[in-house]
Amino acid sequence: MTHERLPGLLALLEAGGDPEPHLARLCEVAVDVPSVNGVGVMLMVDDVPQVSLYSTGDVSARIEDLQYTLGEGPCVDAFQGGRPVLEPDLAQPVTPRWAAFTPPAIEAGVAAVFGFPLQVGAVRLGALDLYRDRSGPLTEEQHADVLVMSKVCATTILAMQASAPLDGLAGELAAAGTSYQMVVHQASGMVAVQLGVGVGDALVSLRAHAFAHDRSLVEIAEAVVMRRLRFNDDGAGAPPP
Repeated sequence: MTHERLPGLLALLEAGGDPEPHLARLCEVAVDVPSVNGVGVMLMVDDVPQVSLYSTGDVSARIEDLQYTLGEGPCVDAFQGGRPVLEPDLAQPVTPRWAAFTPPAIEAGVAAVFGFPLQVGAVRLGALDLYRDRSGPLTEEQHADVLVMSKVCATTILAMQASAPLDGLAGELAAAGTSYQMVVHQASGMVAVQLGVGVGDALVSLRAHAFAHDRSLVEIAEAVVMRRLRFNDDGAGAPPP
């Protein structure tokens, strides 16, 4: 099935005028082929969203930001499970999930959301997110097309990263991704020192504070880095004395 669909999808990619697939064109085709409203690409490491590489609009960007802030959602589950995660009716799911992610996603206009893992062999890279503003599942053909698209996207990202240093992103990926993640990493380190915990636990505290105060993770991280917010021994954030 994958091999049968690949030539047609590659032809659509090349129709954009660029002989080499790139993230923006990949996402444009990933919107058109399965007839969804938006697409986002998230890189992940150790089950943690790291970089939102591309999103096709404000709602897709909101979905990526929610998952980055809350640490839950379709891309997180797809990455962790190594399989597609399909929610055709976010407002009335058969099995309720994503207690923190779902309400703001619905408020943003999301009715259905689909996450597909990005992986090449045993190498897991992240996830491809798609959303619709109406409920309903992907058809079998649409599902098959997105599987192929996710493989092309994963291969493209891996090729971009091939020449990068071991401890960093390739220049093209770093440029495509939003730079604010670096602020979160820096803030996690500062909170880890303030609380005397590991960086992973510090990130959990940052996310909890962001969720409790209805703020984005980036806003809270910037407040920590700018020393407008300091975390005390019980894990709560407060203005520094």
